[in-house]
Amino acid sequence: MNLHKTLATVSGMTMLSRVTGLIREFLIARTFGASVYTDAFFVAFRIPNLLRRLFAEGAFSQAFVPILAEYKNQRGNRATRVLTDHVATVMFWTLLATSVIGVLAAPLLVLVMASGFASNAQAMSLSVAMTRIMFPYILFMSLVALAGGILNTWREFRVPAFTPVLLNLSFIAAALMLAPLISQPVFALAIAVFVGGILQLAFQLPALRKIGMLPRIGINPFSALSDEGVRRVLKQMLPATFAVSAAQISLIINTNIASHLIDGSVSWLSYADRLMELPTGLLGVALATVLLPSLSKAHACDDPNEYSSLLDWGLRLSFLLAMPSAIALIVLATPITTTLFHYGRFDSLAVEMTAQALIAYGVGLTGLIMVKILAPGFYAKQDIRTPVKIGIGVLVVTQLMNLLFVPWIAHAGLALSIGLGATVNAALLFFLLKRHSIYHPAPGWPRFFIQLTGALCLLAGVGLWLGSQFDWIALRATPWARIFTLALIIVTCAACYFAALLAMGFRFADFKRESN
Repeated sequence: MNLHKTLATVSGMTMLSRVTGLIREFLIARTFGASVYTDAFFVAFRIPNLLRRLFAEGAFSQAFVPILAEYKNQRGNRATRVLTDHVATVMFWTLLATSVIGVLAAPLLVLVMASGFASNAQAMSLSVAMTRIMFPYILFMSLVALAGGILNTWREFRVPAFTPVLLNLSFIAAALMLAPLISQPVFALAIAVFVGGILQLAFQLPALRKIGMLPRIGINPFSALSDEGVRRVLKQMLPATFAVSAAQISLIINTNIASHLIDGSVSWLSYADRLMELPTGLLGVALATVLLPSLSKAHACDDPNEYSSLLDWGLRLSFLLAMPSAIALIVLATPITTTLFHYGRFDSLAVEMTAQALIAYGVGLTGLIMVKILAPGFYAKQDIRTPVKIGIGVLVVTQLMNLLFVPWIAHAGLALSIGLGATVNAALLFFLLKRHSIYHPAPGWPRFFIQLTGALCLLAGVGLWLGSQFDWIALRATPWARIFTLALIIVTCAACYFAALLAMGFRFADFKRESN
């Protein structure tokens, strides 16, 4: 398998997802701005989204994909099919019960997530109502994660990578067509989440049927639990849940802290997070999606050289693209924020506050991406406990940084703590991968870093100078001129960066990579 071609495919689909995601955020920002309504929605959406990451895409995928790859490579399709049927059965009935409980316990969940809303009756009632509408999303997305894990193991990356686009399209349709028709327009966003979950699940079913791996959900989850493979997945999920929980607990704490800050704080962080997710998704998520099945196969085939080589390729490519993305977010924070969001109800204060959060996220962007590359180095070996221990330590470090940064720079301090915490996480993962002799750096890293440093300095200088030449707030009167100006600056910065690399002897052909 050509990893570059596969990565390009996944990144292309992820790009489409992130672009439609930016359109969705643009429409939300223009229609609702940064207010109590958007704060309430983002808190409500964060609850099922958090559980989705905790139980579905995060812990489940990390536990399920390596075991599924082992079954496929060593036990054949029949045993693999039985495993997926039993896993789907247990997952469906467990998440159905969780969804019912979540709808009933919505007021308590909102208070846990945003205790600051206890003194804001409007925000509280809106968040509770929208949480109840959106909570079944966790059921749909857990099954989507199951389908995506199966398809990725069969090297079908396009369908799972495109699937998130459907949620964004649901948001866009709701904001444009449904919101003007209902008495409380922000509820249209909650309905969009529910519909988007159904659409994403339905979209993957034909692809599963095509490869003959459409799971059959049984009526007796207790019988499915007796499957040895299911018990192995659950056993791996327990520590994986703790690993993912560390990051999610930080998110809960940060959201709670933001709910006690001035109105709009939750929204400013959410808008900046959406911008940060563009490079994270295009590189970190896409690379992790491609690497985990390949690493799992290398482990199943007992090929440590291939395993280390895959990690080395992923790390070099990450540094090559993550670091310039981080620099661009930092030096062009205001131009990017104004160009994408400064319309309608999104005023100049929201621009300033969102740009501050974006700069803070940019400081830790490389760490956030590196974690997604390094953690699969343990997951593919079915070692979940090591990332768990690191994650718990990082949780403590992140909250200690909150004590330092939040009194100083308010909501931006929360973003800075997350980014620096991820950097600490990545450093510890890298150290232990080397210490356990899982990863052996290939030759050429010092020269690569020298080339990278020179190109990054040029990029920062060009971006900072060009961005300072325009009054981005005033350009609101001519939005297309602002869009064109920002696009031209980004293209110029990218051209300078890659030209500098080439001038210093860098060769992209050195990054070609095939996977067995």
